[in-house]
Amino acid sequence: MLGRLKYILFIVFIVSLWSCKEKVRRIPITDFFKTPEKSSYRISPDGKYVSYLKPYKDKQNLFIQSLADGKERMATSFDDYSIRSDYFWTYNNQLVFSQEIIDLDRYKMYTIDLATFKIHNILDQEKVKVSMLNRNRQRPDVITIKMNKRDPANFDIYRLNIKTGELVPYLINPGNITEWFPDADGKIRLVKSSDGVNETILYRPDDKTPFKPIIENNFKNSVKPVAFTGVKNNFYALSNVNRDKTALVEINAEDGKEQKTILGCNKADILYVEYSKNKHRVEFAAWEEAKPHKHFLIPDIESMYHSLQERPELKGNEIRVVDRDSAENRLILNTYTDRNPGSYYLYENNTGKLTKLGDINSSLRPGELCAMQPIAYKARDGLLINGYLTLPLGKRRTNLPVVIMPHGGPWSRDSWGYDEQVQFLANRGYAVFQVNYRGSNGYGKAFRSAGFKQVGGKIQDDITDGVNWLINQKIANPKKIAIFGGGFGGFSALYGVSFHPELYNCAVVQYGLINFFTFIKDAPPFFKPYLKMMYEMVGNPETDADQLRAISPVFHTDKIKVPLIIFQGAKDQRANISELNQFVRELRKRNVDVKYFLKPNERTYFRSEHTRMEMYSEIEKFLDYNMRVKP
Repeated sequence: MLGRLKYILFIVFIVSLWSCKEKVRRIPITDFFKTPEKSSYRISPDGKYVSYLKPYKDKQNLFIQSLADGKERMATSFDDYSIRSDYFWTYNNQLVFSQEIIDLDRYKMYTIDLATFKIHNILDQEKVKVSMLNRNRQRPDVITIKMNKRDPANFDIYRLNIKTGELVPYLINPGNITEWFPDADGKIRLVKSSDGVNETILYRPDDKTPFKPIIENNFKNSVKPVAFTGVKNNFYALSNVNRDKTALVEINAEDGKEQKTILGCNKADILYVEYSKNKHRVEFAAWEEAKPHKHFLIPDIESMYHSLQERPELKGNEIRVVDRDSAENRLILNTYTDRNPGSYYLYENNTGKLTKLGDINSSLRPGELCAMQPIAYKARDGLLINGYLTLPLGKRRTNLPVVIMPHGGPWSRDSWGYDEQVQFLANRGYAVFQVNYRGSNGYGKAFRSAGFKQVGGKIQDDITDGVNWLINQKIANPKKIAIFGGGFGGFSALYGVSFHPELYNCAVVQYGLINFFTFIKDAPPFFKPYLKMMYEMVGNPETDADQLRAISPVFHTDKIKVPLIIFQGAKDQRANISELNQFVRELRKRNVDVKYFLKPNERTYFRSEHTRMEMYSEIEKFLDYNMRVKP
């Protein structure tokens, strides 16, 4: 009897030991959503310094490291507002950076002189949008910016002297210019205009000559200039004119005629190219199928990437060059996988030396995170839909609680790579399903056009068909499915629980779109040139009023029965806060369980680390109760 008891106790011990090995460590929320340790690396044009953003008192500040001795120096110490990630070096070793003062709707731009580390405020504007277009080798003290100072509805182009603060108009917008494309010398010789439905590319050989139209397209077609080739007046562009998938082409700027196709892919759009300003050449073109792909056009560059991918520390990583010095010898690399938020490296081309600069988040261990698996299924009308499925660690592969995460946009996409929300949810034991429904970017013109005027139709059917595919594949527990989205993804979450209440038992909504009428009507002034295009792609509030009313969640509070948790920044410029407040009140009148968090000093995305931690702590509790505890 005693021997049998010992045997039973031994078996219990072995089982408990095995269970411990199988148990997944619950990674703290702070490890997923803390501010990156180091990010937005840049290298000085002379290749002697690297700069980066690093948190100081919960705000992103600039730090500079000397490559000669490795010493780090704190360049700024703001504790009120973070520095924006679009800072840059000028060609005479000055750093230009900016802040958005959210509560005052104010924009400030500064410079730091590397010799003295003194900070100078060179631009201070209220109620304007500003972004940098170009820096110039010939005139390193002068940068080109776009700003809607003169007219909120139109961006004009200015030349800003960063030493004197002198601001000089360069190109005044006649009212329809939406994009500008500077050449290597900072001159703007190509622009794009739009009436909302049709777009025109215009060219001029020099600053003294008026622009003339060279290419006209309906918005369903697209030509995106990349850079001038350096030969004649030809330029590289990404174009889907007369083809379904966007290709890299060469175009004559004098007449707008396509000279040749440099690279096309019959499976996906070419999404971006790597261009060398020094050598006036495209080094590779990239696209995304299940995973990112590159096609190299320069043998030396192909050899460099292949040798980097053979390094033990970079094996299996995606690698991107994010900055380079003027000589294009010292390169800043960003690397990542689906289970690693990534690191930054310095690569020296002439010696092959590779030096790690920093991790984005060293708290996370890739072995504890989950693989993002590409999947595909057929929608009800036969269209092939692609997406990604991330399963939690462990042997269990069926009857899982699932969180559906439709992307925003809707004309964007989900891609293979690290996603902190996905990994957080997978670590908590949920399978996470992401859908690139029709209309998503990167799959060609026909696939994108298939989503037009289907925001509440076939796009939502694609999501629903994906959920049913998960159920039919026995992956999902049909009684434990949540839907989670931001922006248009938030609309999809609310649509799902309104019109398919049998599928979902709860929803998480971040800055969700609840009313297409007010969303279109309240568009900021500078968005006006795109309104006609929105009418074609989403719907016209006048001619398509019945359709937009039928799908807008604000009119369907009677259909929502399942628990909701809603997060919104009070300073989100695209949100109608009073309408959202009323929406929540109506739901609560109908006894819907709604948790609502309106954050007073946040915009669309929550920038405060404290606010983010609070949000994901609430999401964790909400899902834990509704997907596990609640019967």
